[in-house]
Amino acid sequence: MRIIRVFLLVSLVLGVLRFSSISPANAQVVYSTQYSSDAQVKVYVSKYKSDADIVVYKTQYKSGADGNAGIWYFTQYGSDAKKKIYFTEYKSDADVIVYFTEYKSDAGWQNKSKQHLFY
Repeated sequence: MRIIRVFLLVSLVLGVLRFSSISPANAQVVYSTQYSSDAQVKVYVSKYKSDADIVVYKTQYKSGADGNAGIWYFTQYGSDAKKKIYFTEYKSDADVIVYFTEYKSDAGWQNKSKQHLFY
């Protein structure tokens, strides 16, 4: 009987952590805003990986968004996003410079001093 209670308690705690806002699974769900004033972070897309603060891999599934490691899922709704971003036309207007990669293994921060912007 006690084992069943412990199992149920552990299952409950894991379930809450899985669906809570601190879960790593939704930490990189982003929404692209139309106006810079609506954004939490302004982003410039670089043509060169060497210029980037973060190398980003876009995943097609929300469950694929992984912590703060550069794997982003773009949602259609701002209310679903952990971070709202605005893509700037000029590098000087950006808080973060990103480079989009085709390979998940390339994703990650190159300039860790900017990493706090996505927590």
